[in-house]
Amino acid sequence: MNLKELIFGAGVKDSGANVGVYRDSTQAWLPIKNIMGGVVITKDNRFIKILEVLPVNIYLKPAADRQNIIASFAAYLKIGPDDLQFEVRTLPSDTSEYVERMKQYAEKEENENCREMIEDNIQEIGLGIAQDTIRHRFFLIFQYEARMKAKRNTVKGIIQRLNEEADTARRYLDVCELEVLEPRYSDNYTLELLYSIINKHTSRRVQLPEGVFDMTTTVHGIYEEE
Repeated sequence: MNLKELIFGAGVKDSGANVGVYRDSTQAWLPIKNIMGGVVITKDNRFIKILEVLPVNIYLKPAADRQNIIASFAAYLKIGPDDLQFEVRTLPSDTSEYVERMKQYAEKEENENCREMIEDNIQEIGLGIAQDTIRHRFFLIFQYEARMKAKRNTVKGIIQRLNEEADTARRYLDVCELEVLEPRYSDNYTLELLYSIINKHTSRRVQLPEGVFDMTTTVHGIYEEE
């Protein structure tokens, strides 16, 4: 069983069957069947696109620029997908690796004064500042809708159509001075994002290997043929 199967389960074309997964396992309840072309495919055959947006502080802009940003964003909402979700992930700053490294230094340090300084640093950086420091990630999420009218209504056509919608979002949001990330390997990026959401704590300690999708194969016949 490869890494992709371990995360999503060994799915089959019949989305209603949990063939290839263990009972009561994560794969059994996880609604994700596959990732193709940067698009998440769910077990109930929905196609979902997730875009990460880098925000801008509109209140630091001149009044005229703020009006232009608002007008451009309103224009995008008029032509964008009918159902849009804006999600914000609030995450604590991760200083665990730094704290662990400093603890190792403290254990090896023979000078008592230096050891006390290291312990003070751990207390200040690892326990004090980190508690008050957070970071945010912003996401724009939409799914394939019938009105998008993919060519021949095939899987590849739907994925292509969703990526066209993503390009449209990038163009409009660029006018709003918002950058939409365009990862080089969209499948890897989406897998890592879902992995970090599902495994909040484990993902901080255990990173997926680079090029994870290059090391796996299609999950047991899901959409191998059109």
